Amino acid sequence: MEKIKLVYFATPKLALTTFDHLINSNDFEVLSLVTQMPKPSGRGKKIKDSELKCLALKNNIEVIETPRISKDKEAIKKLKSLGADFFVTFAFGQILSQEVLDIPKFSTINVHPSLLPKYRGSNPIRECLLNGDCKTGIVTAITVLALDEGDIALKDEFEITPDTTAVELEQIIEERAPKLLEKTLIGLRKYEIVPSAQSGEAVYTCKTKKEDKNICFDIDCSCVHNKIRALLGEYTCQSTFNGKIIKFIKSTCVPCSENLNAQAGEVIDINKKGIIVKCGKGAIQLIKIKPEGKNEMDAYAWSLGSKIKIGDKFGS
Repeated sequence: MEKIKLVYFATPKLALTTFDHLINSNDFEVLSLVTQMPKPSGRGKKIKDSELKCLALKNNIEVIETPRISKDKEAIKKLKSLGADFFVTFAFGQILSQEVLDIPKFSTINVHPSLLPKYRGSNPIRECLLNGDCKTGIVTAITVLALDEGDIALKDEFEITPDTTAVELEQIIEERAPKLLEKTLIGLRKYEIVPSAQSGEAVYTCKTKKEDKNICFDIDCSCVHNKIRALLGEYTCQSTFNGKIIKFIKSTCVPCSENLNAQAGEVIDINKKGIIVKCGKGAIQLIKIKPEGKNEMDAYAWSLGSKIKIGDKFGS
């Protein structure tokens, strides 16, 4: 079989391992990388090439950077000239027009990190953890104009623990996505896979706002814990202590007497496993934190230096 020619549409690091797999596979020829325009980042707000772009240039793969592919006439003209069998999108972050979708010989395949139709949209990993799901997965689906509504080619379903964080789940997806996409593209090319319509109730994800990272302890401990693990990364959860921002890196729910005379956000125990904080219902154990201006550390180690004690309260 001739190599499958494809164009890869992606932006974040989540899609890097799959891109590398395609580049180094004997079954595929990556014609181009289409990616978002780089944004200023870091303290100096400097423009820095993404890891995806660097990998493409290292392998002499043409890079098309565009703020809006559906309106970029030059980019569309270039894509039409490549003769691709497939387009592949993986967390690309832009909506493709029908004109773009019609370009590849076969179809455009989207790698989506959820079990569609659950968690359509841009934050499936975050939403899965916020809701405390015990299983999730990856699907490859035909891209259509409607948001994540295309037929499913293949699905990879797996279990996660109640303490799995967004960073850990992204790593799992990075490891599992390449083989799923490979099987999908080869199966579709050989007409051995017949995509099927999505079944079940559609659930859409919500956009995360900067203010969402602020933790309020007056809710159920499971909700606090799920928020901490779901937002780890770009929107790492935080509160304050003695006027300093404390970011929460790792936590878990722990038993707590509901008759305990303590307020939400109040420290009710400190031990070598961490700092236990009362919630509206139950309690949460802070295992790893990041104090303002310092590196990540065990919560217990921080407690020794900060002199935090039972009865002190976060957020006050």
